[in-house]
Amino acid sequence: MTTPTTEDRETALQQTRRDRNQKRATHIAEHASVGWKLLLFKVIALGIIDAIALYAIFVLWRSDQLIPAIIVLVVTAFANWVYFSRGNLPAKYLVPGLIFLFVFQVFAALYTGYIAFTNYGTGHNSDKDSAINSLVLSAQERVPDSPAFDLTIVEQLGELSFLVTDPDGDVSIGGDERPLEDVDSAEMDGDKAVGLGGYNTLGFKDIVANQQVIAEMSVPISDDPNDGALRTPDGSMAYVYLSKLVYDEAADTMTDTRTGVVYSDVGTGAFTSEDGTELRPGWQINVGFDNFVRAFAEESIRGPFFSVLVWTFVFAILSVFTCFALGLFVAIVFNDPRMKSKKYYRIVMILPYAFPGFLSALVWAGMMNQEFGFLNVVLFGGAEIPWLTNEWLAKFSILLVNLWLGFPYMFLICTGALQAIPEDVQEAARVDGASAWQVFRAIKLPLLFVSVAPLLISSFAFNFNNFSLIYMLTGGGPRDVSADVNVGATDILITMVYKVAFVGSSSDYGLASAFSIIIFILVATISIIAFRRTKALEELN
Repeated sequence: MTTPTTEDRETALQQTRRDRNQKRATHIAEHASVGWKLLLFKVIALGIIDAIALYAIFVLWRSDQLIPAIIVLVVTAFANWVYFSRGNLPAKYLVPGLIFLFVFQVFAALYTGYIAFTNYGTGHNSDKDSAINSLVLSAQERVPDSPAFDLTIVEQLGELSFLVTDPDGDVSIGGDERPLEDVDSAEMDGDKAVGLGGYNTLGFKDIVANQQVIAEMSVPISDDPNDGALRTPDGSMAYVYLSKLVYDEAADTMTDTRTGVVYSDVGTGAFTSEDGTELRPGWQINVGFDNFVRAFAEESIRGPFFSVLVWTFVFAILSVFTCFALGLFVAIVFNDPRMKSKKYYRIVMILPYAFPGFLSALVWAGMMNQEFGFLNVVLFGGAEIPWLTNEWLAKFSILLVNLWLGFPYMFLICTGALQAIPEDVQEAARVDGASAWQVFRAIKLPLLFVSVAPLLISSFAFNFNNFSLIYMLTGGGPRDVSADVNVGATDILITMVYKVAFVGSSSDYGLASAFSIIIFILVATISIIAFRRTKALEELN
């Protein structure tokens, strides 16, 4: 065996240095490559976001919503600064979450609070100017012997407009809620304007395809709604229509020329006559606490509201109690070491929890159908039991289906909590002579509540707003015909809010928002009290 010479050592040392330098160069190249790719991704992603933000700012600016436009501009500029600056690593992770939090939580809550203090709803969903124009246009009648205007239908960015040539040969263009404006550069075919730069002219086939939309168009002749508007029956000629409702801007009144009745703005968001008759549509105004006063003062709303409130508490409490009781019972049974094939039984027990809740509710609704449901036809021999149309049976059916859907969840958490209880504590109690019931009541149940109390509180809050089950199973019915609001015997607060806002011929978003705030206050108050009573927050901390 030969001993390495000094030259061999130097050669080996040089080779080691070369290898080390090569690895370092490779590492630097890889980092440079990653940095370049990351920068490219930032530029592309933020470029798309900036383009969307600029479009939003443009739309908001055109709609005279300056404050939202400024907010979008500031947030976009801040996001660009965060992601293109060095450092600020926490902000790069927090910014997306904060933006989504504001859009989907904070803004939604603040906007709901704002709507609760307005009369926003059917007939009151725009500003006063739009309501005036709508009233005037809705009462239009064609002027006898009206001059005919040559008409060409044009389109720009999906919006239709009238390109008209009056009997004097002057050309103008306008659209719905856009008064006619003179144009000088129209393309003429004889004495008729047939095209305009930046607009697409509709042919006969396109006019037929949009016939209903074109027939409903009403183009104001000027900014004064009393001057009338142009409408067309065939898409080729337009005629002057005047309204039977005349608006007096100085007096702020609307007069019906057929009856002579004068409607005034009395501060209720609609033109109102002396006998209390209102013209619809009206406009959106701030009404203060009127919606909350209506919820508690008007008998036709207060009675159904308190009935729904009581049923909501009963439903939420019984749902938590029954699901927890059955889940705990099954967990205790399956936790017994003498139980065989427990894993197979557990799979069967959690099957209801594995299916989507709304789908299960629809299946149960079919099974409980009075005429051809599985329960009546098969289990009860063709009996016509009104599971979903009788008030009390419908409530029982909801609790039964919710028990079927909810107990597997309680079974799972109770199983885990029971298995976490130290066996030596239970064994010591048995040695001291405690019975099985005493061990359960004095040891297992208190230790179990320490673990599951927060989950029981959250389950109560969930069932307090369990929209899917109620709406999919009974739709809130049977209907309470004596109420001024759309509400049924099995409605809970959240389904009542949905119906007031979206179901039926009229919607009252202001009242629905007031109900939403009441729900939030109730759930928050109950949750805070429950957490403090059970000291769950301290246990979690």
